[in-house]
Amino acid sequence: QVQLVESGGGLVQAGDSLRLSCVLSGRTFSSYSMYWFRQAPGKERVFVAGISWIGVTAYSDFAKGRFTISRDNAKGAVYLQMNSLKPEDTAVYYCAADPTWQLGRTANEFNYWGQGTQVTVSS
Repeated sequence: QVQLVESGGGLVQAGDSLRLSCVLSGRTFSSYSMYWFRQAPGKERVFVAGISWIGVTAYSDFAKGRFTISRDNAKGAVYLQMNSLKPEDTAVYYCAADPTWQLGRTANEFNYWGQGTQVTVSS
């Protein structure tokens, strides 16, 4: 059974940086592609960034140039470095795991989720 635990959220000011972490347990981490999604109040959960099991990365338009996804297979962890944060980045951030590297999927197509970590950016 895949278990995901996120950490690193918090309250920051606009322009600040945060680094989110997500640790996978229960299965071989290197076999999974990892994704970050976010969900703002009253809105759908949307794709932020993804990294394949071999390190290919992809970003949503709003994340390009500001966010960086990375993974450490030895630690079983995926990270999301978020720079130049804006108030509109305020959301609960979730990591998801899937054996398949496939972009363009909606959140309900993923089976494995963490509990989420709150990111709040004040103006």
